[in-house]
Amino acid sequence: MLTAMSDDASALDPEDRKLLTLARSTRARNGVAEGAAVRDENGRTYVAGTVELPSLSLSALRTAVAMAVASGASSLEAAAVVTTADGVPDEDLGAVRDLGGAGTPVLLAATDGTPRTTLTAG
Repeated sequence: MLTAMSDDASALDPEDRKLLTLARSTRARNGVAEGAAVRDENGRTYVAGTVELPSLSLSALRTAVAMAVASGASSLEAAAVVTTADGVPDEDLGAVRDLGGAGTPVLLAATDGTPRTTLTAG
């Protein structure tokens, strides 16, 4: 399901704004294609950038989900991706769905952090 969002990031919940800020900062700091952040059931955040190695390629969102799982998270409340892409690949949504469930919101933002849309993982 795709839901249009306002261009005004201030309309977001403060915790969701935090996810976008963390994702944007990681993308910029690491000079990678995407930055992502996820929030688990306890409010902990996990942040990652795109991984591009000769033997391993992972999107920022799948990397952030993997970090949450490796740290003991049992569920996700929300996720955010900062990217130039127009959407979120099905594999990325699947990773969020596997941990957070079909209704987990995934915020998609432009590289300047401007929210574009909110998807659900389902």
